[in-house]
Amino acid sequence: MKKYSFLYSLVFTLVFVSCSEDFEEINTNPNAPVDVETSFLLRQVIYDYGEQMSYEGFVSGGLLGQYLTAVDFNLFDRHSLSEPQFGGNPWPIIYKNLKDNEIILQKSLSNEVDEVYEGPARILKAYMSAALTDMFGNVPYSEALQGDAEILNPSYDLQEDIYLGDNGILDNLDQAIEAIDGYAGNIPLDGDIFYGGNLDLWRSLANSLKFKYLMRISNRVDVSSDLNQLFETGTFLESNDMNATFSFTDGAPNNFRMATARIGDFNIYILSETMEEILKGYNDPRIETFFRPTESDPTDYIGLRNGPNASETSISVSDFSLAGEIFRERTSALSANFLCSWELDFLFAEAAQKGYINADAQTLYEEGVQKAFDYWNTEMPANYLTEGTAAFGVNGQDPIEQIITQKWIANMINGFEGWIEYKRTGFPELKTVSASLNDDLIPVRMPYPMDEEALNKTNFDEAAALTSGNSINAPVWWDVD
Repeated sequence: MKKYSFLYSLVFTLVFVSCSEDFEEINTNPNAPVDVETSFLLRQVIYDYGEQMSYEGFVSGGLLGQYLTAVDFNLFDRHSLSEPQFGGNPWPIIYKNLKDNEIILQKSLSNEVDEVYEGPARILKAYMSAALTDMFGNVPYSEALQGDAEILNPSYDLQEDIYLGDNGILDNLDQAIEAIDGYAGNIPLDGDIFYGGNLDLWRSLANSLKFKYLMRISNRVDVSSDLNQLFETGTFLESNDMNATFSFTDGAPNNFRMATARIGDFNIYILSETMEEILKGYNDPRIETFFRPTESDPTDYIGLRNGPNASETSISVSDFSLAGEIFRERTSALSANFLCSWELDFLFAEAAQKGYINADAQTLYEEGVQKAFDYWNTEMPANYLTEGTAAFGVNGQDPIEQIITQKWIANMINGFEGWIEYKRTGFPELKTVSASLNDDLIPVRMPYPMDEEALNKTNFDEAAALTSGNSINAPVWWDVD
């Protein structure tokens, strides 16, 4: 699925303070790190975010996006999102890595030796900030991301400003491209576990992300001219060899986290009824990659509707399909997915179908489907794109629904992405959960964590007031009908 498989033992280079007769130096902890090599910090940010959010994307995003159903310890699956159990709290993960990434960015702006890191740092900032705000809406941003400096009670920025304002998502991508194009030094970009230091590929990633985020806000802002200009002039991720991903391994310490989970914890997650119906409706062989057949029938794959009440319903896991071997026994075939070429093809296809760019939507859709099958190491049937549900725009099929659904399927390990795109497009059609704790509504935002109310109360109260009391049913800024 993706190159660059290696051990990520994140060893920091520490600068120690030596002792002398000076009082201040004597009273300085000689074992306290005061600086970290920029290359190690870049490696750490990419790996830590990718590893942790792949797990979150599976265990909590997978439930929100209805790829998986949790049969026990499943308050989150029943949409009590303020009660995370196995995962379900991406807030501290994203902020930790955003703050570490800000140190990289500040180093690149203040030290000539580190100038090469500015472009990648701005790209990662845009990427992680988008993930954060697309889940939660308004969030601490301009005052929260200060690198070494720390504001204990940061204010919440409006999502509109996070996307469109100075030093926001789109602005950081533009500045990243400018920094990469203007870099004239010869110092290598070390610590790059995506592209081995290739700045041209980072530029393509920046353009690809810019197209993605313009599409994300396209229901709120007229971005058609920006999309068309970018499509005509930009360089993009054109093949799976250019994907911004890194591979897990089969053994510790860098295998996918579900590989080391207790068997009872792993067996909580089974095929959802939504995923079963969609994959079987497409006659899609990826069901055999993503899941295992039932114990009672090795030829069949059975899913369960999301959100069962385990205290009132007797569920035998053996009657349903568990997650596939790729998520446990052979995780070297699995990648942490930041952005892939097939996702971009689906975005291009949607833009073409809506008339934002001048391109053939069907060709782009079919290229995306083929790349997605290749990414998941699954052979696509010869008639998959010419007969049945996947055939573009035939038999009454809605091309936009087909495009988004295929992207949803391919994002199996990145369930939050599937859920976010459902919020934007309404596809695929998710189901009301069995025993909803949210009045039978599908959540459209993650709630701010309880720590925010306790530690940043004034700003939390203001932000909560804009979301009907921190409601998971309050849409984010770009989420409009």
